[in-house]
Parts: sequence; C-alpha cells; structure tokens
Amino acid sequence: MRKTTRSALAACVALVLVAPRTHAVNWLALQGTEPAGSTTRVRLWGFVQPEFQSSDGTPLTAGAFAGQPASFNQVAPGLDEHAEFLIRRARLGLRGHVLPQDGMLDYFLLLEAGDNGITRYTGGRIKFTDASVTLNHLPGARIRLGQFKYPGAEEGLMAIQSYDYINFSNATNFLLQERFFDSDGSINSLDEDAPNGAVGAFRDIGVQLFDAFMAGAWEHSYAAMLGNGNGLLRGDDNSSKDVYLYWASERVFAGKGPRRQGWKLFAWHQQGERTLATAAIQTVSDFDRTRWGLGTTLRKDRYRAAAEYIRADGMIFNGTDGGAVPGTLNNAGTAVASWNVLPDDEADGWYIDAGYMVLPKLELDLRYDTLNRATRTAAEERSFTTWTLGAQYAFTENMRVMVNYEFRAAEAPQLADGDIPNQILEGMDDLMSVQLQASF
Repeated sequence: MRKTTRSALAACVALVLVAPRTHAVNWLALQGTEPAGSTTRVRLWGFVQPEFQSSDGTPLTAGAFAGQPASFNQVAPGLDEHAEFLIRRARLGLRGHVLPQDGMLDYFLLLEAGDNGITRYTGGRIKFTDASVTLNHLPGARIRLGQFKYPGAEEGLMAIQSYDYINFSNATNFLLQERFFDSDGSINSLDEDAPNGAVGAFRDIGVQLFDAFMAGAWEHSYAAMLGNGNGLLRGDDNSSKDVYLYWASERVFAGKGPRRQGWKLFAWHQQGERTLATAAIQTVSDFDRTRWGLGTTLRKDRYRAAAEYIRADGMIFNGTDGGAVPGTLNNAGTAVASWNVLPDDEADGWYIDAGYMVLPKLELDLRYDTLNRATRTAAEERSFTTWTLGAQYAFTENMRVMVNYEFRAAEAPQLADGDIPNQILEGMDDLMSVQLQASF
C-alpha cells in the first residue's frame, strides 16, 4: 500500500513539473501564495465570529446515564450548556512577500484565540493554526513548508470565513475534523479519555508541492503533501508519514477570489497511521487511517451549489459512552463516560447544498447531509441525517450575520427500535444557531 502511494505521488510530481504557471485564484493558491503583482511585505488581517447556539437540552432517556445531559444536545466545545453564547473564532493573521521585489518567497501566519477545539484542550487560549512559507521558484511546482491546511475536502480546505453555514456537515465533523486520543476508550474506568491535544483543524505540519494552470477556460490545480499526521504544533508520534493527494478542475465563468464564479470538480485522498492503546490491556499499536472523497461546486450569478462524498477506513471517532458528556459519572457510580475511537472500522457520508441570493445582500441556503458511522460493526453502526435551513445577510463587505436551523435525526439501523441506543438517539434535538462575522 505504501509503495502504491509513493508511485502515485511520484506520478503527480512528474506531471506537474511541466505545467505552466498561473496566478488564478483557488483555495490552494488563495491561502498559500500572494496575488500576482503584489508588492506587499506585511498585510494584517483577521476576523471574529461571536455566536449563539441552542437546543432544547433533552436529557438522556435510557441507558447507564439516563436523566443526565446528552452530549449531542450540548453546545461544543465545552458541552456544559444546551444554550450558550461564545466567541467561536477570533483569528489574527499576517501574510505577504518576504522579498517583495521578486515575489519568490511568501509567508502566512494565523493565530486563533476563540473558544473551540483548537484552543480548548491545549492549556492556553491562543494558538498558531498556520505558520508556513511558500517557495515560488519552480515553474508549475510551488513548494509550501510548515503548518497549514492539507489538500482535501472542500469544507475543510476552504477559508472558514467564506463558509456558507455555521456548523460543518456530519461527515466532515466526524470523519475529517480529527480528534487525537491516547486510548480507544474501551475500558470502563474513571478516566474520560480526553483528547491529548487540539483538534486537527484540517491542518498538518509538512511539505506540499502544488500549483495551478489554465487550459482554455478551465483551471486545473493539484497538490501532493507529506505530513506528520499528529495535529497542530507538535512532532510525529510514529514512524509513518501522512500522504495527501488532490486534484481539481474548474470551468471559470467570471470574477476572482473566494466568490469567483465557476463549476469545479475535485477529488482527494489521504493516508497515514495513528498510534492508539486498545482493548482490555490497552496494547499500544499503529493503525491505518485512510480518507478519500470527491465532489463538485458551482457558483453562477445568484445561484450556488455543492455536493461531496467522503469515505473513511480506520480510526473512526465514535462519540461517547451512552451519549453522555465525557467525564459524567454513571448512575451506578462505577465509571465515567469516555470518548471512544474504533481503530478498525469504516464510515461514509455525503452532503448536498444549494444557495440563492434573493436580494443583493441576502442569501437563502439549504443543505442535506448524512453520515453512516461504524458500518463494519452492526452493534456500533449509527446513521445521522440533518436538514439545515440557513440565511445570511451581508451588512457590508466585511460584516455578515448567519442564521441556521438544523433538523437532526439519528438511529442505530442494525438494532431494534426499542433497544437502548435507539431510545437514546430518539432524544436528539434540533439545533438553532446565529453567528455574526466581522473581518478586516
């Protein structure tokens, strides 16, 4: 499997070394390079996203934690309340040319100070999410080094301040927003198996080869990356490196930047290993983690649409014991709810969404997404479906408000309706959220 990955990586490199350079905007270029002709040495930028999220707070209706708060009805990342105000993100960045006169070396720095999975588990409230440099010396083969977004799924790769919803789809949240643990959480104890660091935030530390080129009205872009696969601001914890491959082809209609009009087709693949303690005696082993997907996006005049399929094999995040908030003592007083991981299982999911600008500053949005988790194990399999209604209003170019309402449902499809897991999931509430975004 590793030989195949190395061969694919080599083929990708060989192909793009002969590709002509372009400065057309896409997510790879937008976040990794400076615009053509720019002479800016230092550009300060940032945004803040205060928000409110609320569910009915329905408690668990069955199981060892019956009557206690359900984690899926609490507001992340704290899971302390079912209705809460928070500063979801507060980011400040610097970017520009190291030497503006030749434009051969770009840099990108970004700090996070919001209350989210990046800052919650790290012992501090400010953390670098991005710190990278890009070398533009080789035609058709830019080289980016440091910590940055790996090439992958659309929801993860795109700039979050351009995202059209407040919360990610289920497939992106459960399969790609990686949580890092020391244990699989399979033993009953008084240890909640808390994450050992920040969420991955769709980022890695490594080196990436990438660029884009025009062929008529089509822009083609590629990326091949080698990374640690162990989260933000820390080294590798095993001898394996993660390999990321990405390709996109877009029929460009008009415009530029994150709101450029076009029709894009894309596919991606990532593969690596994770170290985890498992089973009764908590034996430490390395497990394969593979993710791949394909999708399409469209933006034309007042319309936009997107769809993506995501497949996962290995290291499946499996929620918490009995749906309880991690660290909650069970009703018998014998153990606490822990986070769980299934190292050898599978999952898949997809989403489709559309938006229409009914007014120049008002867009209405609709998304359907589904996730099939732990499909290899009947007793553990769970299916999640969500319909999201959304509206976003732009007061100015730099300020907007979004309102989302999520109709959420889940079930254990291989179990009887009256079994405890289905009784628990019957209590999943809808979720309402409001977010204001101000950027500069």
